[in-house]
Amino acid sequence: MDEPGDSQEFADLWNLNLIELPTENGDWDDVFGRTGLEFPVPAAGFAQDGGSPPGSTVPTTSDYPGDHSFHLSFPHSSCAKSVTCTYSPDLNKLFCQLAKTCPVQMVVEQPPPPGAMVRATAVYKKSDHVAEVVKRCPHHERTPENNDGAAPPSHLIRVEGNQRALYHEDANTFRQSVVVPYEPPQLGSEWTTVLYNFMCNSSCMGGMNRRPILTIITLETNEGLVLGRRSFEVRVCACPGRDRKTEESNFRKQQETSAASQVSVSSSKRSAKEAPSSDVSAAKKAKSSSSTEEEVFTLQVHGRERYLMLKKINDSLELNDLVPPADVDKYRQRLNPKSSNKRDKEPKRGKRLLLKEEKSDSDSVNE
Repeated sequence: MDEPGDSQEFADLWNLNLIELPTENGDWDDVFGRTGLEFPVPAAGFAQDGGSPPGSTVPTTSDYPGDHSFHLSFPHSSCAKSVTCTYSPDLNKLFCQLAKTCPVQMVVEQPPPPGAMVRATAVYKKSDHVAEVVKRCPHHERTPENNDGAAPPSHLIRVEGNQRALYHEDANTFRQSVVVPYEPPQLGSEWTTVLYNFMCNSSCMGGMNRRPILTIITLETNEGLVLGRRSFEVRVCACPGRDRKTEESNFRKQQETSAASQVSVSSSKRSAKEAPSSDVSAAKKAKSSSSTEEEVFTLQVHGRERYLMLKKINDSLELNDLVPPADVDKYRQRLNPKSSNKRDKEPKRGKRLLLKEEKSDSDSVNE
């Protein structure tokens, strides 16, 4: 038989397990307070590297100027073969060499709040690859060249000349980005310039592998709220000027082809609309030719004068159908007997008919 002390301890332990659950309006904190237990309460959101909010699985690439009218500009550059970075406004595409300086100018009409940041993220352009994370190829990631800085070797986009740049990797999506504090334009300037480097070629196997990418530039608050967004396509290649010239030429050809196709489509639509009317008219002609002469048609005429003229023509045709052809000829001869005789006596062209009193020139000479 158990001792009384053991029974009392068992009863106390049993009472501890009988926790009254909270009602509909109750709070779990009250329950934990009664039991004397402490549990950590999870935070509202996950933040990595000191304040970076979790990113979406598929980042948005659409432009969003926001209340600050955030937009980008690029220095003017030619298509020369020696150029290391050039931007095409027609294509909204940046052509650059590996690890070369690419200046991007940030412009706002209204200054953002203090502590604002500028974030750059690379994503694949096509929907087939947009879920994949854009990283450097294994070759460039492992080679010592261009890997001696503070940036992680796997990051494609780096910031040049800014010691306050922070490199982030989202804990959920593993997407990589680089963040720099927003700096207001210097006196006499309208934009803030950030120098970016792209650390892998677009044709690298195991990396981008010729898949086009977009660079998303976002203006954010210190808490991660997006104030503005812009994006542009990037191609990292050996000869940016040549590739820009080639792609712009192909783009113009495509525009000309699409314009010509639109013209042909519109003309075909017009011909298709006109075709039924021509078919109807042809059918009417065939029907009229095959129909008997007893069929009656209605003709609408504008103006009374034209109506009377056409009525006279119709009456004469009706009369012509009633009178036999021989009687019509006799009637015409009776109407114009003098004109017919005059036509018979009319001499041929070049000769004049002499009267009895007149003499010819030859007769007068003989006399």
